Amino acid sequence: MLIRDLKIIVTGAASGLGASAAKFLCREGAAVAAVDLDAAGLEALRGELAGEAGRISIHAADVSSEPDATAAVTQAVAAHGTVNGLVNSAGIYRDGLLVHGDGRKLPLAQWRKVLDVDLTGTFLMTREVAARMVTSKTSPGVIVNIASISRHGNVAQSNYAAAKAAVVADTRVWARELAGYGIRVAAVSPGLIRTPILSEDLIDPAVLADYVARIPLGRLGEPREIDAAIRFIIDCDYFTGECVEVNGGFYF
Repeated sequence: MLIRDLKIIVTGAASGLGASAAKFLCREGAAVAAVDLDAAGLEALRGELAGEAGRISIHAADVSSEPDATAAVTQAVAAHGTVNGLVNSAGIYRDGLLVHGDGRKLPLAQWRKVLDVDLTGTFLMTREVAARMVTSKTSPGVIVNIASISRHGNVAQSNYAAAKAAVVADTRVWARELAGYGIRVAAVSPGLIRTPILSEDLIDPAVLADYVARIPLGRLGEPREIDAAIRFIIDCDYFTGECVEVNGGFYF
């Protein structure tokens, strides 16, 4: 596929990797429907992309809500005429140990919230976009799921690891189910990428420094390097059902 031919939805588009993907795709000529709960962040994104090669529309929605997910896809189609692509980048984390020595336990609500957004949100958006493409006979199409290095397992991230591992498993399932309709589904698994999630108020600088010291390439990744993986998936019409690891050679 050519990026300039895309009418693509990007979730989690108000910040981080989602915002980077939305900017990259729009600047390359795609029509982008940016979806996020953060309405102010979406407005800022739209302002930043005014006058770029592609078009941008913004849609405030909670991807973990079935009505919101359905409405976001309907609105994207209304804004751009059709939809033939999706980047599932919306995600949160709520870290915590399964149990502590003093008997404290990971709260069920904390487990469920991450699964709701990171896994159920990916499912709902993929289902709605795929349904639109199948019923309208829109092809080719491409869906890119953003996973994480944590899918291999990381301490205090049982909820996040479970969600991201499941996203990669479902990527293969959906790729096989949708191939006959001309829709490819693939994933990108980022390592430690320089985004606001790694800011000093969210992670101990000493912990981050230890991680960086263990990265074979000796540095954090940059959002543009995840964009490059997304570009590869879009460009390579023979790539589906697999996950591209972009982690500098590092695993937890």
